[in-house]
Amino acid sequence: MSAQRTAQVTRNTNETQISVSINLDGTGKQELHTGVPFLDHMLDQIARHGLIDLEIHANGDLHIDAHHTVEDVGITLGQAFAKAIGDKKGIRRYGHAYVPLDEALSRVVVDFSGRPGLEFHCDFKRATIGSFDVDLTHEFFQGFVNHALVTLHIDNLRGQNAHHQCETIFKAFGRALRMAAEHDERAAGTIPSTKGTL
Repeated sequence: MSAQRTAQVTRNTNETQISVSINLDGTGKQELHTGVPFLDHMLDQIARHGLIDLEIHANGDLHIDAHHTVEDVGITLGQAFAKAIGDKKGIRRYGHAYVPLDEALSRVVVDFSGRPGLEFHCDFKRATIGSFDVDLTHEFFQGFVNHALVTLHIDNLRGQNAHHQCETIFKAFGRALRMAAEHDERAAGTIPSTKGTL
């Protein structure tokens, strides 16, 4: 296997200051301090189920609300992912996962296509999870997709508990990322595309 794929990205705006450190070939270690506890809980799912070492520190305008912080964490994580994945030689490119949690079930499919595209389908059963606005889930993934340059399909297939719905999405996202980013020994050194580039 090639050297570990890592990246460090810092993004500073008038609304947020965010730093992300990532190791795609990690063990799921994480250090998460976004100021949004539920977001930290969801990012932990990505790290643990994607076997991605993840360190994220964010300082945002939470006195307004969590929107800018959640979206900008998604953006910065996407930038770090794009940097760490490199030229994509020898990766599987596609990944998918179904994850249940009690009554909830979600499916996530990802393609390291080089083209940003998001299909997000989840009918959350309530508007907030604690103080977390469920609409921000879409904003997080939109930010990630736009900057990681991936195609991402997210479908919550069933669920009655909004926390369960959201957690299955993030767990499945981690598992799908892990599959897509894995080295494929049969395709070592090649770009997984008929175009020869991604």
